[in-house]
Amino acid sequence: MFSSLTMPFSVAADQMSATVPLDLEKPAHAAPWQRYSSWRQTDWEHFCNLRRGVAHPVSFIQTIDTPIKGDPVNGKKLVTTRKKGNCVSCHILPGASFPGNVGINISSIGKWGLPDEFLFNYVYDARIYNPRTVMPPWGTNGVLTKTEVMDIVSYLKTLTQPVKFDSPEQNPEKRPVPVETRDNLDEFENSGMFAVDLGEKLYTQKGPKGQSCQDCHGKPEKAFAKWAVNMPKVEPRLNKVLGVEEFVTRHARVTTGAEYLAQTENNLGLAVYLRYLANGQPISINTSDMNTRIALRRGEELVSRKIGQFNMACTDCHVISAGKWIRGQYLATVVGMMDHFPTYRTSRGEIWDIRKRFQWCNVSIRANDLPPDAPEYGDMELYLTVKNNGRILSVPGIRH
Repeated sequence: MFSSLTMPFSVAADQMSATVPLDLEKPAHAAPWQRYSSWRQTDWEHFCNLRRGVAHPVSFIQTIDTPIKGDPVNGKKLVTTRKKGNCVSCHILPGASFPGNVGINISSIGKWGLPDEFLFNYVYDARIYNPRTVMPPWGTNGVLTKTEVMDIVSYLKTLTQPVKFDSPEQNPEKRPVPVETRDNLDEFENSGMFAVDLGEKLYTQKGPKGQSCQDCHGKPEKAFAKWAVNMPKVEPRLNKVLGVEEFVTRHARVTTGAEYLAQTENNLGLAVYLRYLANGQPISINTSDMNTRIALRRGEELVSRKIGQFNMACTDCHVISAGKWIRGQYLATVVGMMDHFPTYRTSRGEIWDIRKRFQWCNVSIRANDLPPDAPEYGDMELYLTVKNNGRILSVPGIRH
């Protein structure tokens, strides 16, 4: 699905050296891991996630009484209800502000002459007709009841006039593509720059063992001028891919004695600082050894895996639908995705590393997330970083 992997640079060793001191016993996250309390707390154990597969086969065609006589008023509510159909996220429909265009414009679908049974089954489980669809199987996976699907079909049958937009911004086909123009390395523009100051302080701070990062590594500008652009790496001792954040946790434990758990303020501070030192360098992941290539194949499979109650994959948004809109959110391609992480989220008022982004996306499609040091996330981070080989690192980033 993605283009072939490339290795345009001659770079550092492709696996973590066995001489690098690392804690190999404890998890790198707070245990037991718990989902962020401000996020939806539903347990989607009956649906697959990146670690566990649960079979939800394509539905058979549902036989229904026609013509459908549902409630079009309720159907109209359902197509804009976030917890239910929310069809306007992907389709142009009347009365919706900032509709999406991942799906086709259905604002006049009522005059297309489609049979009621076809409309019902397409909403119920579009995979019946299109195995590669990005549309969730609303009925099969229990998001909508059969009665609710009938109500939606009854509403769709009333639509006969194409939507006319008041402005280009409302029309997803003409909406300007968002361009980040803020200077991400200006502390007055990007609050994430304060993490650089914290990381610089922690670099010289002695831990419980009486040692600091500086005691072993010396001047950071020299020691880490390119280190971060060669990460993540396969760590054979742990049989997984290690990113900068997990490396910080495991390395600090056995050297300085400091405990910088994943996604905590100090962990992010050091991770941002170490990348900041390599800013301006091209991302340069070496893919020459067999273990790295095996991890890359796993990563490619994971980003293409359909998961969650919505039955969606990373590729559904960032490959198949890249350059389109889900409501007011622009779907970017994978190229350009990794060179600014960790990034400051202005809408959240906090810094996110790439693993937190993975977790958030999992929950958004109603799949159980994994701990930040999950091997599956490591494989995905490696794969996506390789897709960004040659991109210039600029951390911390700033995004909405």
